[in-house]
Amino acid sequence: MTAAVQTRPASVRDRVSDAEWKVRTDLAACYRLVAKYGMSDIIYNHITAKVPGDAKHFLINPFGLLYTEITASCFYTLDLDGNVVDKPDGEFGEFPVNRAGFMIHSAVHGARPDLKCVMHTHTRAGMAVSAMKQGLLPLTQSAMRFYGAIGFHDYEQPTVDMSERDRIARDLGPHSTLILRNHGLVACGPSVQDTWNLMYWLETACQVQVDVLASGAEVSMPSPELAAQMARRYGPQGKVNFAPMEWPALLRQLDREDPSYKT
Repeated sequence: MTAAVQTRPASVRDRVSDAEWKVRTDLAACYRLVAKYGMSDIIYNHITAKVPGDAKHFLINPFGLLYTEITASCFYTLDLDGNVVDKPDGEFGEFPVNRAGFMIHSAVHGARPDLKCVMHTHTRAGMAVSAMKQGLLPLTQSAMRFYGAIGFHDYEQPTVDMSERDRIARDLGPHSTLILRNHGLVACGPSVQDTWNLMYWLETACQVQVDVLASGAEVSMPSPELAAQMARRYGPQGKVNFAPMEWPALLRQLDREDPSYKT
């Protein structure tokens, strides 16, 4: 395998549907945004998306690429058993699939047909909060949107045991966000843009919590009633969704800086 990717994979635009190409470009954009906003972990972690109209297949990044190298044509297509059913030609097709990444993502894709995109991160703040027994506290309005809307999954070592998929799905339950204790964060949504929105604001809430607790200042905590009200309004299942406004603005930003994600 080559040490560094010097060329882009051949475009798959002509051999996938319009709907799949749209998901691929959004997914590639999401990788670039995760890197731009400081949520990537070198070559590790994944953002996956279901192939439109296909409940059994999803798109995943080749294991070994930086998030800034991801393009719409580079994704591997996996089934829920981890078999590669399609991949790009050339050196982009020489990378492996991360078994642990497949396990976490296939657990959600297999159990929750309503969730079309899954993102997992190892950010400094996300890992810090994952190690806090109380989890995410409703310290700010960004955190309150997740009040009562986060599942918790205990650490089991790097995920290679197929049976853990059932436990991940169980612990996610009806939620769209999951804290993997002593590990990191998971966000899942009905689209790529919704998943980005969830993870960005979950990560922001974690960063603020770490800052507040590190300050040693006396903490002002909202009432459970107010936190629950905010979650009903702005949470993953709430009445207000800012993702459709945020996403086009973010794509315009990427297009100005480096539109190669669309290739």
